[in-house]
Amino acid sequence: MTVKITMRVAVIAAAGIFGAASGAQAAPLAIVNVDAPAINCVFSPTKIPNAPPPACSVVVNDAIGTFTPPGDSGDARLQSRTYPGTAPAPAAADMAYVYRVDLTAVQGATAANCVTTLALDFGPVVKLPYRPGAKFDVFVVTVGGLGSVELASADQVGKTITFTFSKPVCPGATSYFFGLASKKTHPAAGMATVSFSLGGSTTTADRVP
Repeated sequence: MTVKITMRVAVIAAAGIFGAASGAQAAPLAIVNVDAPAINCVFSPTKIPNAPPPACSVVVNDAIGTFTPPGDSGDARLQSRTYPGTAPAPAAADMAYVYRVDLTAVQGATAANCVTTLALDFGPVVKLPYRPGAKFDVFVVTVGGLGSVELASADQVGKTITFTFSKPVCPGATSYFFGLASKKTHPAAGMATVSFSLGGSTTTADRVP
């Protein structure tokens, strides 16, 4: 298993030990599907010129962790994307933490091994108005971004959040970007746990609060 981290800064206009107490019950997080670049306006007041509103841009920082599902070949990627909220946007003083599980460079064997869940050592989540009139914990960019697999659920036990995909992310596919916010504005290097459809799990690098 290879773990690799790369960093880049860009401007976009569109789109471990986990401390769960034994016996603690999982708290389901509220998920909402959103469009890009409209979702950016929750974090940034910077309008995109000549784009139909709402349309905002954010400055992002990306980190990549790599892993290979057992039995498959090629590098799968966990993309961690962060960007700060700026005033007077609703998420001013918060930090966005956005993730994507990408198996587009992976080739499956006779029985392809896919990703079923992703677990992060995240901590408290800030609810924000990702859709007008209501606040949610997690947003999924199903329009205007990369991907084809959305979330079925997100559950938190202690600091650990486990994201379950609506169907396995298999070789050749990628999840949609999905994100949440934290009051912690200095992302830290961490290790995420990725679970597989044929059993077992591995860890890979991520960025968390």
